[in-house]
Amino acid sequence: MKQFVFVCLLTIAGFSQANAQKINQEARKMSMALYAISNLYVDSTDESKLAEYAIIGMLEKLDPHSNYLDPEETKEMTEPLEGNFDGIGIQFNMLTDTLYVIQVIPGGPSEKVGLMAGDRIIQVNDTLIAGVKMKNTDIMKRLRGPKGTEVRIKVQRNKEPELIEFRIIRGKIPVYSLDAAYMADKETGYIKLNRFAASSADEFKEALAKLQKQGMKNLILDLQGNGGGYLNIAIDIADEFLGKDQLIVYTQGSKVNREDAKATAKGNFEKGKLIVLVDEGSASASEIVSGAIQDWDRGLIVGRRTFGKGLVQKPIPLPDGSMIRLTVSRYYTPTGRSIQKPYEQGKQEEYKHDLIDRYNRGELMSADSIHFPDSMKYNTLVKKRIVYGGGGIMPDVFVPVDTTRYTDYHRKIVASGLVNRIAMNYLDKNRETLTKKYPKFATYKKNFEVSEEVMQELLALAKEEKIEFDEEEYGKSETLIKLQIKALIARDMYDMSEYFQIINDDNPSFQKALQILSEKDSYLVAFDK
Repeated sequence: MKQFVFVCLLTIAGFSQANAQKINQEARKMSMALYAISNLYVDSTDESKLAEYAIIGMLEKLDPHSNYLDPEETKEMTEPLEGNFDGIGIQFNMLTDTLYVIQVIPGGPSEKVGLMAGDRIIQVNDTLIAGVKMKNTDIMKRLRGPKGTEVRIKVQRNKEPELIEFRIIRGKIPVYSLDAAYMADKETGYIKLNRFAASSADEFKEALAKLQKQGMKNLILDLQGNGGGYLNIAIDIADEFLGKDQLIVYTQGSKVNREDAKATAKGNFEKGKLIVLVDEGSASASEIVSGAIQDWDRGLIVGRRTFGKGLVQKPIPLPDGSMIRLTVSRYYTPTGRSIQKPYEQGKQEEYKHDLIDRYNRGELMSADSIHFPDSMKYNTLVKKRIVYGGGGIMPDVFVPVDTTRYTDYHRKIVASGLVNRIAMNYLDKNRETLTKKYPKFATYKKNFEVSEEVMQELLALAKEEKIEFDEEEYGKSETLIKLQIKALIARDMYDMSEYFQIINDDNPSFQKALQILSEKDSYLVAFDK
């Protein structure tokens, strides 16, 4: 452990001799300090923890996105982006200390043995997991495991008097990053991407081809809340919209030479109206895609200013399975705009509060509250429109946060899991009836309504949870709550795509995009504003 600093530093090549000598000198200094603490400190010490503290301390003095991940954190970060993991193949929710199976992944191990949506998993191997307040992460550790290994579970199924036991052989389970793909109207397709994972480009291309076969001429690409992922995947997806040799993004750092990423000739949607939805949660890879589309005047960006993460991290694996993610360069859009918002080195807490500061300044409610200096002005590459650098991507069409129906009472019942719970309870009791009545989603969307009886049950549960009833706030949020319950039931009866087909009825950015695409000349006029 005395040489822990060398392990990290010697993985990085290309230093001059003077730099190498200076780094070796500082590394010896660090190693001597670790040696002194390990051998002379008054109390016993954990050398591995001391090494971690030293690394963390160094990184905290740099930028907000350079960080250290221990072996467990490294696994948790990379798994969702790798596109698969070993497990039993279910989606689940924990409600009132009980694990409900929301969906059984088609072709997965659980489907093969007969596990069904609506089943409640009571026991995993010899461990009771229901009614014991077990963390999601602890449950996942018990369900997941190496491919080919066996896990025994006992489930409670509605109307069955006894627990049913299943023996499941774990397998490779795909992790999907595309939440929804459907035709919003006769000519407009909608694709919702939640991250840029290893499989995202393939998922996107497959969805794009499917929608084109259904007659899609316009596309709404929803990147709201998409925090990013792999750079190469962002480049692949942007390539679908741009012509050959058009610059998508470039990276550059003080010790890293400029690297350009350009589009090829293989794009499958280089023509046709395109709108990208973004918000303050859209970051990194989402900003690369939206920035390239905006700079080339290929489509309209609709929503609110994006997060502003334009720093490139290089993963540096360490021998014990931990990792340093070190910022080595910055992202720049084709016009030369830096995506990264301003920050001061070593002031991570202030950086983390940026979104709260935006809200307090009124940025999420009014575009007039957002001010850019003239030095940050850039011109797009085709229409020479003015766009701004200085952090994040400012949309072409601003859509404020709709605060009229989001009340404190609504926030409390959602945060306590009651909206999800009431939807699960209703479906648990009525799954058979609903399946017969609404075999097709279109009929469900058109005709199903959340009853007053369901809402009264929700209010009763809220009272049990000691959430004080506020009649005025409930009146403002009632329509939204009903829509959310209806969408959650649809998700569990059909799929995630159907959830978004319902919830997008209350998505102002989505509705604005549809309006722009449906009204004559609105799309072209928006480019001239």
